[in-house]
Amino acid sequence: MTGTAEAREFYARLMAAHAGSADPRLGEAFATVPREAFLGPGPWTIIAGDGRVKTPSADPAHIYQNVLVTLDADKGINNGEPCLHAMWFGRIAPRPGEAVTHIGAGTGYYTALLAKLVAPGPVTAFELDAALAASAEQNLTAYENVAVIHGNAVTSPLPASDIIYVNAGVAAPPAAWLKALKPGGRMVFPWRPAERVALAVLVTSTEFGFACQPFMGSWFIPCVGASTPDPSAKIPDREKAARSRSIWLISDKAPDRTATAIIGEVWFSSHGVG
Repeated sequence: MTGTAEAREFYARLMAAHAGSADPRLGEAFATVPREAFLGPGPWTIIAGDGRVKTPSADPAHIYQNVLVTLDADKGINNGEPCLHAMWFGRIAPRPGEAVTHIGAGTGYYTALLAKLVAPGPVTAFELDAALAASAEQNLTAYENVAVIHGNAVTSPLPASDIIYVNAGVAAPPAAWLKALKPGGRMVFPWRPAERVALAVLVTSTEFGFACQPFMGSWFIPCVGASTPDPSAKIPDREKAARSRSIWLISDKAPDRTATAIIGEVWFSSHGVG
């Protein structure tokens, strides 16, 4: 086994462990999707705290670690932390045949992993940045179940989805995203209603409503069109946000005393959906 192959194999086992899932396909996906194919030519720049470190060579072994790799330094865009995504994959539990919408696809690495996990199910990947969208389309050519859309997922219609995977911070998910979830569908998104509130939230569409569970800290670049709450919004502190257990469309149900946040078209409640 070469150094790169050994590094990738260990990386895949590490990601599978972080996912906390019994599904062996998670490790297989990380082992078979080449991360370097989505990063541009090496050497690569790795983010380390507030600094930057360039890999000593273009050997892909350098990027089979839990590191952030710069995609566009001027815009603050990186390839994402693999362990975080592994944990999110474990939460959403992708299954073969499911339909996925990926919002903020970047250059397509995590889109490719999702495509492997749900094949032959379709994956619709939205990317607002023109250069990144073009790269994603090129990088994902071999993935026949993926369609890349250069556009804003906030203003564009979303297909009916079993999974909505959001990689841009929102003050609250647009109502249209919740409505796009199929029964039993899951959405994971970075909730950023305030500067000091940054949580990953898992949403599940049930027959009684949208259950939600904040489960870890999460920092992403802002989602254009959905990252700034209006002045009348009820903004939670981190403690209140973490107590949220359901999300409701204001058009379906008026906010009540259990509201932890009221933002845009939705409100969050400390009570579950049951």
